[in-house]
Amino acid sequence: MKRVDIKTGFGCSNNCIFCVQADNRLAGNRSFDEIRQDLMRSKDRCDGVVLTGGEVTIRKDFLELLKLAKGLGYKAIQVQSNGRKFSSLDFCKEAIDAGATEFSLSLHGYCPQQHDHLTMAKGSFMQTARGIKNLKSLGAYVMTNSVVVKSNYTTLPMLAQLLVKLNVDQFQLAFVHAIGNARKNFDEVVPSISLAASYIHKALQVGINSGKIVMAEAMPYCQMKGYERYISEKFIPDTEVRGREYQNTDDSGSQRKHCSKMKFIQCKECKYDSVCEGPWKEYPQKRGDKEFVPVK
Repeated sequence: MKRVDIKTGFGCSNNCIFCVQADNRLAGNRSFDEIRQDLMRSKDRCDGVVLTGGEVTIRKDFLELLKLAKGLGYKAIQVQSNGRKFSSLDFCKEAIDAGATEFSLSLHGYCPQQHDHLTMAKGSFMQTARGIKNLKSLGAYVMTNSVVVKSNYTTLPMLAQLLVKLNVDQFQLAFVHAIGNARKNFDEVVPSISLAASYIHKALQVGINSGKIVMAEAMPYCQMKGYERYISEKFIPDTEVRGREYQNTDDSGSQRKHCSKMKFIQCKECKYDSVCEGPWKEYPQKRGDKEFVPVK
């Protein structure tokens, strides 16, 4: 399935200390007509659509966007969200009725103190957790994305246990991309990738043992020994991106591999060189490449 990822704008009810869109927040949200044009242009090439932000659920026309995507014939309509609005069961029902077929929610901590610190939004943990429970109670397909940062990587197995308890269908652990707020707070936010790796493995194993679909994003193969089959880039579908003009691309995979990630001289000696994308480039630009040892 090919999909179109539509950036609906940059307004958000959280202000995460690692937010990759932080530099764009002042740009505000895009108009309904702009998004409608995106949906119409991509419908003949794409079977699925992802509505993301910022935070798409806080738009007044959120439900209308879902109805429009459904009416245009998109088979899969994914909502990427911080999940807070879904703490209302009625809102969940409205979103499903309007056309949403799956929900990708962000939960970054195993407890309120940890998650709320990362989102800089008091009460966000309880709202997101309630949102997951509400959506699951309605039979919705729920996946989660958790950003791996310095203050949460050692507790990732505990977060995984929580996600299993919440009965999510799928969870992803995404190594922090050091742009936006993460670039500004690099030393506070970005952990050593080689130290974080073992905790990511343990967290993935929690999900595996419970029969969940699990994956890790932005983790090169040399950091995923024994867990290579769970590298998320292997499963990302062919995707177009539509947003502000500077964000548009017809092939986000190629842009990610050739512009956003980085490989090294020693990678040519690795047996995974042909399939590995390497880390986000900002990490080795700051920390160097000594952690990336080729797998013979």
